[in-house]
Amino acid sequence: MTRKRNPLPITFYQKTALELAPSLLGCLLVKETDEGTASGYIVETEAYMGAGDRAAHSFNNRRTKRTEIMFAEAGRVYTYVMHTHTLLNVVAAEEDVPQAVLIRAIEPQEGQLLMEERRPGRRPKEWTNGPGKLTKALGVTMNDYGRWITEQPLYIESGYTPEEISTGPRIGIDNSGEARDYPWRFWVTGNRYVSR
Repeated sequence: MTRKRNPLPITFYQKTALELAPSLLGCLLVKETDEGTASGYIVETEAYMGAGDRAAHSFNNRRTKRTEIMFAEAGRVYTYVMHTHTLLNVVAAEEDVPQAVLIRAIEPQEGQLLMEERRPGRRPKEWTNGPGKLTKALGVTMNDYGRWITEQPLYIESGYTPEEISTGPRIGIDNSGEARDYPWRFWVTGNRYVSR
């Protein structure tokens, strides 16, 4: 049976990354592949605020082949590879304002057998509790770069409203000066799938 798709509208993404990052918490991230559909509720995100954010790939409006999609319209998918892991971001704001939100962790929903196959030998908690882990579990690849996050095979639907959201510094950006201390990481308080 085919699942009923109900992606969030493009207007949902037309806000700053700092506004979008907490708004995505509780939303359902869905990836359809030939093997089947896998999904999970977003429980951790990080905002990257573009030109003035030393931790952003687009700091100082730096445009490269990799970052070009960050300058596109809100709602585009920005994937890149770090330490052999694909990381998933959603472009925020508006065209030529290069902001994005990194999806850091999800709580598994559909396709858990598929996730287990893609993350063999891991406990369920470890399938999706990090940005490189969740992409592997869902089947997100560099082929998703530049897609609209409102269309199959990779999209986000509404989910639930978290009771409480925590904030703190982003992770793994120690070389970014004072930006490393900005409290631009957001997570669902107490959720066991948050990366740390």
